[in-house]
Order: sequence, then C-alpha cells, then structure tokens
Amino acid sequence: MVKLNRIYTRTGDDGSTGLVDGSRVSKASHRPVVMGSVDEANAAIGLSRLSATPATDAILSRIQNDLFDLGADVATPGDVPGALRILPDQVAWLEAQIDAANERLAPLTSFILPAGTPAATHLHLARTIVRRAERDAVAASDEISAVARQYLNRLSDLLFVLARVENATAGDVLWVPGANR
Repeated sequence: MVKLNRIYTRTGDDGSTGLVDGSRVSKASHRPVVMGSVDEANAAIGLSRLSATPATDAILSRIQNDLFDLGADVATPGDVPGALRILPDQVAWLEAQIDAANERLAPLTSFILPAGTPAATHLHLARTIVRRAERDAVAASDEISAVARQYLNRLSDLLFVLARVENATAGDVLWVPGANR
C-alpha cells in the first residue's frame, strides 16, 4: 500500500516527475500528460457523484478506483514484474454497464447538448475530459497500453450514457440545428 508522510518532496522542482520504475521524465512528456488528464477526469467524476443517483454513484465509485489503476499503468513503463495494469475485464465491465444503462433509454433522435440536471452536466464535463485523456494516450500510443486506451474510449461512452440516464426524467436537451438563425 501507499504511505505518504510528506506531500512535498522538491524532486519535481526541476520540471521532472518520477515513474514507478524509478526513472524520471519531464512533466511535459507523454506519460505525465496522460496521468494529469486521467487525474483531472477522476476529479470531474468525483464532482459528478455529488448530485448523481445512488445507482450512478455506485458505478462512478468503481470507475474512480479503476482510474487510479489506470494512472499506475500509465506511470509504469516497460515490463515491471507485478505492475498494476488495466485488464480487459475492466473494459468488459464498462461495456456491460453501457449496455445495461442504454437498454432503458429511448433511441437518440438528435445530438444532445451537454446540459440538463446537475449530475448530467457534470458527467458531460467528465466525458469531455476523458476524451482528452484518450487523445493524450493515443498521442503516446507507443508508451500507453492498448487496453488502457480502450478503457478510456469505453469510459467516455459510459459517461455519455450515464448523463442520459441522469436526464431521463427531465429528458435530453436536444440540439436544434440552425435554431438561432
């Protein structure tokens, strides 16, 4: 387990950060950029939980833990024995959640706007941050596992569906093309 006695170490003052294998890289290099985007997504998901229904909150709780696994995966270059990695089963779990939630929703008839209830709006914000994390991971694709990239892709889909679930009673806020001409 992790034990943190001191929060600041001063080791990053030179613009570098440590990876799980002990190596140091620039904070602007691919891995730390992905780690930062994943951390931001996790914080946005935490914000979403404040107004989510209990069922959505339970899903988001598990995802937040998985995102720490994903961060550890990204922070571990190469083949480190016993390294924590995102597994295909975690991607499959996201897919199962998408399918279960989507079954209860009416088919889309238009693009939807990122609006509605507070929970839905926060989930849309988290979704866009996850999409950025995915783009960052793709930019570093030679360094980030395919399963980690798949996880991010499915997660953004699940957040979209959960936003629709949170808006189910009030209804999706639909885009009306050319409405303000």
